[in-house]
Formats: sequence, C-alpha cells, structure tokens
Amino acid sequence: MFWRQRAEPTPPAGDDAVSPGMRTAAAWAWRFLVVIAAAGVLVWIIIQLRLIVIPVIIGVLLAALLVPYAAWLQRRLRFPRWLAITTAMLTLVGVVTALIWLVVAQVRAGWPSLRDRSVVAWDEFLDWLSATFGLSADEITDWVDTLVGELDLSTDGPLVTGALSVGSTAAEVLAGAVLVLFSLLFFLIDGPGIWRFVVRLFPRRARTPVDGAARAGWITLTNFAKVQIFVAFVDGLGIGLIAFFLGVPLALPIGVAVFLASFVPFVGAVVTGALAVLIALVYNGPFVALLMLAGVLLVQQLEGNVLQPLVMGPAVRVHPLAVVLAVTAGGLLAGIPGTLFAVPIVAFVNVFVRYIAAKRWRTVPNPTLSDVLPPPDPAPRTDQERS
Repeated sequence: MFWRQRAEPTPPAGDDAVSPGMRTAAAWAWRFLVVIAAAGVLVWIIIQLRLIVIPVIIGVLLAALLVPYAAWLQRRLRFPRWLAITTAMLTLVGVVTALIWLVVAQVRAGWPSLRDRSVVAWDEFLDWLSATFGLSADEITDWVDTLVGELDLSTDGPLVTGALSVGSTAAEVLAGAVLVLFSLLFFLIDGPGIWRFVVRLFPRRARTPVDGAARAGWITLTNFAKVQIFVAFVDGLGIGLIAFFLGVPLALPIGVAVFLASFVPFVGAVVTGALAVLIALVYNGPFVALLMLAGVLLVQQLEGNVLQPLVMGPAVRVHPLAVVLAVTAGGLLAGIPGTLFAVPIVAFVNVFVRYIAAKRWRTVPNPTLSDVLPPPDPAPRTDQERS
C-alpha cells in the first residue's frame, strides 16, 4: 500500500492574508479618521476666526429672513429694489431698537420699587436665617463683610480683570454688530452674485449638485428663521402675560428677554424663565413665585410638545433628539454661539446631504419649497375603501 503525502498549502501573504471584511473595515476606518480630522481642523479655524465667522453667520440667518421680505415688497408693493432693501434694513434696525428701548424704559421705571423690595426681601431672609439656625444679624453681616474682604481688588485681581474682560467683550460685540449689518447689506444687494462666486470655486462637474443642494438648504434656513421667530414670540408672549397677570414687576422686559433668548433652543427660555421666577420670588413672595414657575413650565411644555413637533420639525426636517444633541455639542464646542447656530447648521447640512445623496439635481436642479418640505402623511383608508 502506497501513501502519498499531500503538500501543505502555501499561506497567503500580503493583502491576501487579511480577510475581505477586515480590509473593508480598515478602508472605512481610515477614511472616517481623515474626515474627522478635516472637520476638526475646520472647527479649529472657525473658532480662531470666530469674531468674523459669528457675525457673518448671523448675517446669513438674518438674510434668510429679510430676503423674502424684500422680495415681497418688490412683488406686492412694487417697490424698487433699492427701496425694498432699504426698507428691510430699516425695519430690522427699527424693531431691534424698539425692543431695546422698551426694555431700558421699563427697567428704569420699575427699578426703584424692585430695589426697595430687594432690600426688604434680604432683611426677611436674614430674619429667617436667625429664626431657623439661631444666627444673629450681626454674625451674618460679619460673614458677608469677610467674604467681600477676601475678594482681590488689586489691578490684577479677578474683579478688575473681569471688568476689563467685560469692556473688551462690549467692544467685540459692537464691532460684531457693525460687521453683521455690513454683511447683511451686501447679502441683500448682491447675494446671488456672491453665491455664484462661491460655486465657481468647486470643480465644474460639482457645480450643479452643490448649487441645487445649497438652494434646498437655503429654503430650509428661511423656514427655520420664520418658524423660530414664531416660537420665540409665543414663548415671550406667554411668559410675559403670565408675569403681567400675576403682578410681577418688569413683565414687559421679561417677555422681551424670553423672546430674544428663545433663539437659543431649550436653554434660552429656561434661563430667562428662571429669571422671571426669581423676580417673582423677591417681589411677590413664594406663592406667586410658584405660580410663575408653573406658568413657565406650562409654556415650555407647549413649546416642546406642540410647537416643536408640529411647527419646527416639518420646517427644519430634523428629529427633536438630533436638535438636543446638536445644541449640546454646539455649546461644548463654541459656547452660546454654538447653541444658537447648531440647529440651523444641522438643518442645512441635513438637507444638503440628502439632496446630494439622492442625486436630485438631475431631476430638480432648482428646488422650491414643495421640493424641500416633506409631503403630508396620507390619510388612513376607511373600511369601505379597503373593500
């Protein structure tokens, strides 16, 4: 009987030694890392140039609101183009100036009584501490004086440094406001020309897809600006009216503050609502403060359960969970500006990517509002229709 020895197979070498699944995972991994690195560098550059980038983004958001308004003035009222742009700019400046004037006037008028009531509330708080913990007013006052004495009032102390930082911030805000107005003016005057210049920076084959996707994203930004103003108005009006009917002082400034802060999703209205509750606690007492807290929570529930799903969701086509995550990530990366711009940026990127991925530029090169908004859900069929 003869035995034939089989030759051992030669082990694979090089790329053949790696399974196809591992090669696919590695290919995805290094491309993902490159994309993350590029995004990180882009975010780092934006943060370094935030004094320029933030005003320009604000100008883009305001342009998304004022461009349709200027177009309406030209179409409906037959305004010349220059007059429509001027009217739009003056309307914006007039509304912002009126809101600031109302707040300042109301605060000046109500500040003396609120200050006197704050002193009374402080005395009542001292009496409560004395009755609860057996502390005398002199001991509490000595502790407060000691705490104030511990603060460093030297030229390099935290208070002086903080004051200089506030002055620097005020100058940056003023410069940013001027840059916002200039950017907005040029967006209104020559927005299409600026966009054509940006499109020409892309390769020729990519210009049509990028142009169509950006147009779809622009429509989403326009919807976001309109709906966000409506949601902020409901928040400000609701909390302001509740404060007014409860007799809380500075009801009008509270409403305006809630309106402005509501442009920062979830965070702004909560902070200003807490301010309203604090004012009610100082001026009106615990019972009215609890009623004010209940009113703030009611308005927040109305926004979260009605306005956000029914109005904001269809307008920006972003899931509420994605909104929360985007706001949180924006706050971690860029603070308050990050929370302010997170939702419109995510909405724009979402529509942009969907348009490119679906290759819709082949069938819809110039999308309209109906092409961007989701179609309504079909009505359920009745038993008779099923039969």
